[in-house]
Amino acid sequence: MRKTLILSLLLALALPQNSYAANKSVTGELGQTLTTSATSVANNSVITVTGKRFDESVGIYLAICVIPKSGLQPTPCGGGVNKAGVGEGSFWISSNPPPYGVGLADPFKPGGRFSYKIRVAKKIGKFDCTKVKCAITVRADHLRSEDRSHDLYLPITFK
Repeated sequence: MRKTLILSLLLALALPQNSYAANKSVTGELGQTLTTSATSVANNSVITVTGKRFDESVGIYLAICVIPKSGLQPTPCGGGVNKAGVGEGSFWISSNPPPYGVGLADPFKPGGRFSYKIRVAKKIGKFDCTKVKCAITVRADHLRSEDRSHDLYLPITFK
């Protein structure tokens, strides 16, 4: 009994102390990876979000959104339409957008990669991310809006 207790204590000390610490990276079911420079943020701060191994034939949206119930599309999301490409709150990434999206969507870099600086605000419309769960999210764009296989979430908290 005493050996079991000592072994349990040693294992507990060897494991990470905070298993609830926010992850800065998540890998999707299709092998795609989403990474952020921070998950604990100040209001209106700018963080770097990168992705790799995304399917370049599927357009995606990258934004901060309220985390939905399981199986539902992430929404509402902040940021609006991004035409400047720097420090905004949302991005449309597509290497093959429809004709009306040429010049609006940014193409993937080789290997299904991207990197953006995103301004994160604690308010998404009437939702306050200090009171509801929000995340940096990726989802298939409007051409595959029902496809949940591309959804990724990196939950964020506001300091």
